[in-house]
Amino acid sequence: MSTVVLATHNQHKVRELGEILGPQLGGIELVAYDGPAPVEDGLSFTANAFIKARAAAAHTGLPALADDSGICVDVLGGSPGIFSARWGGPARDADANLELLLWQLADVADEHRGAQFACAAALVLPDGREHVEESRWRGSILRERTGAGGHGYDPIFRPEGSAISAAEMTAAEKNAVSHRTQAFSALLPTLRELLG
Repeated sequence: MSTVVLATHNQHKVRELGEILGPQLGGIELVAYDGPAPVEDGLSFTANAFIKARAAAAHTGLPALADDSGICVDVLGGSPGIFSARWGGPARDADANLELLLWQLADVADEHRGAQFACAAALVLPDGREHVEESRWRGSILRERTGAGGHGYDPIFRPEGSAISAAEMTAAEKNAVSHRTQAFSALLPTLRELLG
């Protein structure tokens, strides 16, 4: 059994990733990071994912996984992007983020409300080897919240080809197609290879 640290203090995220990857993990055990949180001052999802993974690998001496993700709205030039978690202010209030984005898009026609969830999943080994995978989950921004599931911007994001919001999908439905699932699933073969 190989132990890999997931660069988060959130046990829910560790459990969620375990559910997303499921049997693909095989002999890999995911554990939460218990060290100091680094300053995420990168200018891209990839840069921030690497900042977190490098800090966790250096602190624990274990292979580390990290991700950085957010919503990118076409008409806003890709914003909120890396600022998704604090779009509505420094308090990182999910409701404030959502309400501000809806207000900013209030006068935008439906055909111009395209958006995507983006995710970068990074792997860093203690010996310095690194790899990253990026993914996109296309869709559009709804005019109001719909659904009580999910988190963050899920209630106002309708995935491409879907009639419902991400917040109306079951966890299994979302985990089958989300940006995080795509990125970590793409990263897993490299993780297995590098762990030998």
